[in-house]
Amino acid sequence: MIAKTALPKVKVCSLFEISRAGFYKHKKINPVRKDENELLVAMQQICAEFSKYGYRRVTKELHRLGIQVNHKKVRQLMKENNLLVKRKRSTPKTTDSNHKLPRYPNLIQDLEVIRVNQVWVADITYVICGKIFLYLALIMDLFSRKIVGWELSRNVDTDLTLKALNKAVQSRREIDGCIHHSDHGSQYLAGIYIERLHQLGMLPSMGEVGNSYDNAFAESLNKTVKNEEVWINEYETFEQAYEGIEEFVKKYNGRRLHSSIGYVPPNEYEQQQLNMMKVL
Repeated sequence: MIAKTALPKVKVCSLFEISRAGFYKHKKINPVRKDENELLVAMQQICAEFSKYGYRRVTKELHRLGIQVNHKKVRQLMKENNLLVKRKRSTPKTTDSNHKLPRYPNLIQDLEVIRVNQVWVADITYVICGKIFLYLALIMDLFSRKIVGWELSRNVDTDLTLKALNKAVQSRREIDGCIHHSDHGSQYLAGIYIERLHQLGMLPSMGEVGNSYDNAFAESLNKTVKNEEVWINEYETFEQAYEGIEEFVKKYNGRRLHSSIGYVPPNEYEQQQLNMMKVL
C-alpha cells in the first residue's frame, strides 16, 4: 500500500502558478465564507419572522440559537444584504384631551416598578384598513412589557377601551391596587371607565396634557405594533386586521425579544420572575 503524502506548499503554488500569499488567502477564506453563508441564512430566517428587528435583536436571537457572533458583524451583513429596517412614521391623532372631565395625577413618576400587575399602561393608536382607519386600544404590563389586553374597533370611543380593559382583567390575577396609567383622553376619563377601574380596585393615573413622554412606554408599544405589524401589511377588511394583530400579540408576548427585560420575550420573563419567587 502506497502512503499518500501531501505536496509541499511551495510545489502546490508552483503547479497552479499562484503565490504563497494567495494560497493562504484561499485556504482561509473558504471555511470563513461557508460559515458566513450559514450565518446569513440564519439571519434571513429571523428577519423573515421578525421583519422589523434591528441588528441588536437579531444578534440576541442568534445567541439564543447558539450562534455566537459580534453585533458589528451582524450589522455589516444586514447592511450588505439589505436587511436593515427603514421606519415609517404615523400621523393621525387619537387623543381628545379637550374636555372638562376630572383629571388624575401621575402616580408612576419616579416609581420603581418591581412586579407584575403593579402598573398597566394604556393607549390608543390607529390602523389603516383599505381607505379607512380602525382604532386599536392596547394595555401593557409595565414590569414585563407583556400586552395583557387589546381591542380593535371602527370607532374610537369608551366601548373600545372598556373591551381592552376587560380582556386584560380576564388574563390576569391579583390586580387590586394596580395602577392604570394613560393619557387624558376622554375614552379613559369617561365615568363608566373610571367606575370600572374602581370596581377592580385599580388606581387611575395620568400624565400631563400634551406631554407624550408621560406615557412614553405605551407610545413605544404603539410604535412597535405599527412598525412590526401594521405597516408591513395591507389590510383590506376589518377581519384581516383583527386576525393580523391577534397573531402579532401572541408573537410579541411569546417570541419577540424585548431589550428592557434582558432580550427575552415577556412570557419568558414573567416565568423567570415566578421561578425566582418560588426559590425565595
